[in-house]
Amino acid sequence: MVKLDVITTRGGDGGETSLGDGSRVRKDALRVDAYGTVDEANAAIGMLRLHVDAEADAMLARIQNDLFDLGADLCVPGTGPDRLRITEGQCLRLEQEVAAMNADIAPLNSFILPAGTPGAAHTHLVRTIARRAERLVVALAAVEPVNPDAVKYLNRLSDHMFVLGRRLNDNGRADVKWVPGASR
Repeated sequence: MVKLDVITTRGGDGGETSLGDGSRVRKDALRVDAYGTVDEANAAIGMLRLHVDAEADAMLARIQNDLFDLGADLCVPGTGPDRLRITEGQCLRLEQEVAAMNADIAPLNSFILPAGTPGAAHTHLVRTIARRAERLVVALAAVEPVNPDAVKYLNRLSDHMFVLGRRLNDNGRADVKWVPGASR
């Protein structure tokens, strides 16, 4: 159980922070950047939830909890099972939700712009933050052991946000299509 009774600790005033295992690292460490970007995606989902229906809100609430699991996973170095880790089951749930949403949407015949309804526009913001988090976790995995499901989850999350954005754009009918060279 988490108990936070003191918020201002001054422990980070020197530019360092504690990881989940108690070790201290610089605040600009790749691991901190990775889980910080996951937190940023979570905050963007909080904004997205203001613009969606009840079904999408339920999916997004589950995703927000998953992202806390992912942050907990990333803040503890190593890949052992002794800590909270993102799981294959969480990745599979995202895949199933993507497939269910995509079943009612016409295939794309053009790239789309990150626009449309307010909800769709917010999904694209989350999608791009999730992609940045994924790049950071991949970079971290190149130098330290990382749970492979962490990368997989972020990859599925960006797919989920793309398809959810199309769903929120009247199942793709209100997608804003890219017109190559239109502004020349």
